[in-house]
Amino acid sequence: MSPRVKGAVLGLSAAALFGVSAPVAKLLLPSSTPLVLASLLYLGGGLGLLGLEALRRLSPSGIQGREATVGRKDVPLLTGVIVCGGILGPVLMLVGLQRMSGVAASLMLNLEGPLTILLALLVFGEHLGRAGALAAGFVMAGAAVLGLQEGELHGDLLGVLALAGACLAWAVDNNLTQRLSLKDPLTLVRIKALGSGVCMLVLAWVTGQPFPSTPVQGGALVLGFASYGLSIVLDAYALRLLGAAREAAYFATAPFVGALVAVPLLGETLRPLDLVAGGLMATGVILLLRERHGHVHMHAALEHEHVHVHDTHHQHAHPLDLPTTEPHSHPHQHVPLTHDHPHVSDLHHRHKH
Repeated sequence: MSPRVKGAVLGLSAAALFGVSAPVAKLLLPSSTPLVLASLLYLGGGLGLLGLEALRRLSPSGIQGREATVGRKDVPLLTGVIVCGGILGPVLMLVGLQRMSGVAASLMLNLEGPLTILLALLVFGEHLGRAGALAAGFVMAGAAVLGLQEGELHGDLLGVLALAGACLAWAVDNNLTQRLSLKDPLTLVRIKALGSGVCMLVLAWVTGQPFPSTPVQGGALVLGFASYGLSIVLDAYALRLLGAAREAAYFATAPFVGALVAVPLLGETLRPLDLVAGGLMATGVILLLRERHGHVHMHAALEHEHVHVHDTHHQHAHPLDLPTTEPHSHPHQHVPLTHDHPHVSDLHHRHKH
């Protein structure tokens, strides 16, 4: 499986796991407040990944040693991920939801995908050609159609700014996570989930919000493990392989998965608009899978650390004390290289077009 296809599978799987969270959380929300529930979801993700980390350390295959570890140099980016994705985003969303109608809020929250793509292209040096942009446009259009509901469109300027700010915060989080995606995703997401969950839990406690019953707390933690733990780990791998712009398009399919799950779980029915949205998203995904981008490009000299095999991009000598079993991870240098092959805007392919 090529990295491009593997990234697509991981991104769609992450979207599916995250999409399930919306209808299930809707069942839990009457017994909790949004902030408390969000904190439990993040904590469930972080605690579940702690358990996976313990199992990984017991693995005789030594898988834990293959990924690059998160170090002190990563603290600034990690702090940005936690502050933007785990604090600013949820808090601004809650402020916006209180001041906007449900229909208006649903439409506004679709800004996260386009903002992620714009930041990736304008700030973080990614590239998305015409075919990729058209494919992403189909998926985003599907998400917008999915958000169309019967009801009033009303709100105030503060509510609009709060929801737009939440989407911008999550877009920054997505792009910063992509910059960290060469590091161990399990460790990265565990730190992010626990940091975000603890911050929101403290905020809920300070504001005096009531906590739900033990069964509801347990259900939220289990849901968080799947939708805010495993999902975001898969998403981090997809970000590594695809870049933030393409991954945002795949992840934007999550609401459609939520709509499908809501049919048997909540007794809801699919509207004609939902089927139109699904068709638009499917068209976008197919176009992304068919996209090909290749040309002569130059790799500048670079030194970093991540898991790798000795392919065309990784030709270097090893100190005698380093294991040579592949894949492996260690600090290494990339010498300047000019060649031509199909590629996407991962962290090895940030060049001008």
